[in-house]
Amino acid sequence: MPELPEVETVRAGLERILGSASVIARITSSGAKLRRPLPRGLAQRFAGQPISDVKRRAKYLLFTTPVGSLLSHLGMTGSWRLAPQGDDRPHDHVALFLTDGRRLVFRDPRRFGLVGFVPPDGRHPCLDGLGPEPLGPAFTAAYLTDRCHGRRTPIKVLIMDQAEVVGVGNIYAQEALFRAGISPRRQAGRIPRAALASLVDEIRAILAEAIAGGGTTINDYRQADGNSGWFQLDLSVYGRGGEACRTCSSTLKTAAIGGRTTAWCSVCQR
Repeated sequence: MPELPEVETVRAGLERILGSASVIARITSSGAKLRRPLPRGLAQRFAGQPISDVKRRAKYLLFTTPVGSLLSHLGMTGSWRLAPQGDDRPHDHVALFLTDGRRLVFRDPRRFGLVGFVPPDGRHPCLDGLGPEPLGPAFTAAYLTDRCHGRRTPIKVLIMDQAEVVGVGNIYAQEALFRAGISPRRQAGRIPRAALASLVDEIRAILAEAIAGGGTTINDYRQADGNSGWFQLDLSVYGRGGEACRTCSSTLKTAAIGGRTTAWCSVCQR
């Protein structure tokens, strides 16, 4: 599933595609059910509305208009791409026809994605209760130390909890913990503040680097222009269980932590 860097890369691509003067002429749907049915009246609500920008909150995209935002989650296989009118393909489920003649299509073969409506006040069940953005000012060593205090939860599980901090998925949690030298199995409440401060720095760094690299393409993820990301070339532990650590050459361990396959180095990470 695309994580924060992939969604941010898509957001930036969509912002370049749409510019600041795109207006929705109409919205059509294939009728196939995505993760949730499209809200009633969605097409009528956005008809004639200008898209002022494209924002991201956690792993959600928000196409901003004066009447509210069109919300989208990519799920596992979703993508937004420009497609010529008449170029209809299987798995094209939602299409935004723009007044300049272009068509922006949401394609999702597995249909775990989501398209919905967020009112101007920003309230939506998918957005309520989310933690701070990891690249924002609220995600600090003091914040993470407070959230970890007295917790027996494995640190990897805690930083992947969207109520604690958003957008840190399985790939980047493993990579940040490796860089910070912290075992993913370590109880959150037993990690010193200095180590948590290092983890905050590494989460920020790994996400920024992944965004600069266009994200990580493992299976289906593509940028808005259809290109793959290439950050997977720089992964140190994700997907490398049983291979040699690139730092100390010891064999990387692997186990399920929080229901997700996890790799780490028992020598470099304590």
